Amino acid sequence: MPVLVVGSVAFDSLKTPFGEVKEIIGGAATYFAVTASYFAPVNVVAVVGDDFGPEQLKVFEGRNIDTTGIERAPGRTFRWSGEYTGDMSEAKTLDTQLNVFESFQPKLPAPYLESDFVFLANIQPTLQLAVREQLPHARLVGLDTMNFWIHGTPDDLRRALGHVDVLIINDKEARVLAGVDNLRRAAAAIRRLGPRIVVVKRGEYGACLFQGDAIFFAPGYPLEEVHDPTGAGDTFAGGFMGYLASAGEVSDANLRRALVYGSVMASFSVEEFGLSRLLRLSRAEIEARFNEFKSMTHFEVC
Repeated sequence: MPVLVVGSVAFDSLKTPFGEVKEIIGGAATYFAVTASYFAPVNVVAVVGDDFGPEQLKVFEGRNIDTTGIERAPGRTFRWSGEYTGDMSEAKTLDTQLNVFESFQPKLPAPYLESDFVFLANIQPTLQLAVREQLPHARLVGLDTMNFWIHGTPDDLRRALGHVDVLIINDKEARVLAGVDNLRRAAAAIRRLGPRIVVVKRGEYGACLFQGDAIFFAPGYPLEEVHDPTGAGDTFAGGFMGYLASAGEVSDANLRRALVYGSVMASFSVEEFGLSRLLRLSRAEIEARFNEFKSMTHFEVC
């Protein structure tokens, strides 16, 4: 089944201990779409400027990604610049230029309105809710957010959370949103806001899935080097939602496999700058690393 993503397409400039790149293609919707396309067809809703032409659109070509919903507006495409130091667990934002993204009002092509699986990437909560309200028959709707919205528009965010099934969020954001430090209690508090499934990303330490009384944990893949963490969270979401769309059923077993596939895809993403590693992946590599995850976490019960 296709999965719909609504979010940003951008140009990123960044520096890490492993090098520096200027104006490479990024954005939450881009990372999500490229990743999810390894599992299911993807429909993208985003906005770009005059400077995002046919050459840049090639990032989506040949990948079962429909770009009908990418709007072109007069002006420049969203730009972000950041730097990673130390353990690279968090980026220092050096510059943000919203440009055409500042006035983004998502427009869903008619065929997208029947989407069963939907991911609302990190945009204004009012826009996330407006999109959600256009999709009354969606079977599973996921949402991402950040501290900027948690602090700046808490009421709008809570309204949006009341209409989605899954929240994918990092551990620091989960604690801030819930107002408690303990992750298990934070997940329970967030679930009371609406999402029945809470996925907490913990960077190199993996991810936790909270649903009802059940908790499932997937470790982070032990890489020797992390070159660029940019987009890892959106890549994780693409693997998670993409696998569920391919499975077509939101069972406990599929949710657990989806969490592992999310971790698998994020582990590939950070190996190189930008989308480079994701763009030349093979499904055989994905399955091989999935099996490595299984082997790393398997043990016999006496």
